[in-house]
This record gives sequence, structure tokens and C-alpha cells, in this order.
Amino acid sequence: MDMSHLFEMINVKKGDALELNRGDKKLVYFVKLGTIKIVSKDNSHTRSVLNMGNIFGELSIYEDQNNDELGEQAIVLEDGVVCVIETAQMKMMLEKYSSLKNQLLKLHGLRIRKLQRNLEDLLYKDSETRIKEYIFNFIQEFGQEKNGVLKAKNLLSHQDIAHLTNTSRQTVSNVMSKMRKSGLIDYNAKEISIIKT
Repeated sequence: MDMSHLFEMINVKKGDALELNRGDKKLVYFVKLGTIKIVSKDNSHTRSVLNMGNIFGELSIYEDQNNDELGEQAIVLEDGVVCVIETAQMKMMLEKYSSLKNQLLKLHGLRIRKLQRNLEDLLYKDSETRIKEYIFNFIQEFGQEKNGVLKAKNLLSHQDIAHLTNTSRQTVSNVMSKMRKSGLIDYNAKEISIIKT
């Protein structure tokens, strides 16, 4: 409640690009509703996909660099709501509330664990396995179950999945086609699903 007056609530639309800076002020975002894709500014490669409860732009709390210099941009994948706070205010809140600092550390710990898993996957798994596991994990994280079928909105292009799994778009297309033919997944332009067994 103490923080609520510091946040700016923004309705975002699919395709919007969110600025990580406002003039000379750096911003931190909390995803309240919807899905956001973080891409590198130099080559537009997808770095991560975030949904409700995630945070981005928070590296500006620890870095003296401007968020733009960190080379990331946020793109809205589906309509939603984000909460925005200036980095300076966020730093004050972290100093005041240790529970908030602990939550932020927990989020960073989860991200580090995910990065470690991705690195191990690159070292020890072939491209087909990485793609399959990414798709299953995506559906489980972003999907909802209905009548024994777990469905997620099909928010990512084959190129996005290729960037996230360090493979090619053609390889992703081939693996997804094989997965569909073998009955592991089903997908169309709007959604992707697996039958829970």
C-alpha cells in the first residue's frame, strides 16, 4: 500500500514498445497482466518472454548505465497492464522494505537458475531436444488447462523460438511439424496445446 502511490499503472496494447527510460530517468516495470517480450536492440533477437508477476528494467537499480545502454527493448505480445516506477524511487523502497528486497533477490535467483539450465542445455542437448523442451515449458508456464488439454496463446514466432533455443527458424519449423504429426502438440495461428496424460 505504501508503494501504490509511486506506481504508474499503464494499459498496454499488443505491438507497443515500452521505453525503459523517460528522459534522464530510468524505469522499472512490473507485469500485472499480459505478456512482454524482451529483445536486444541491436539485432532484435528475443532474449526472454515475461508474464504476470515478472519484472524488467530492474538492472538499472544496480547499474549506473542508462537502460538504453544495456541494449534491451520491451515489446508487448498481448494486451495487458504494467506498473511503472522510477529507479530512484524503487531503490528507496528496497532500502525501506527488506521483504521487497528479498522478493527481488528471489526473482533474480530464479532467473540465474534458468540461465544455468539454458547454458547446460546448449552444452549437452541437441537442437531438437532444446526446442521440444522449450515448447513444453512454454505451454506449461503460459497455458491453462481445459478438458484435459493444456492450451497457451501462440505468442511466439518460429524465429522467436529459434532465438530462445539458439537454433534456426527452419529447425524450429521442422521439429514443430514432427511434434504435431506424432501427436505431442497441436497448434494454429492463435494457440498451441498439449494433451495432458
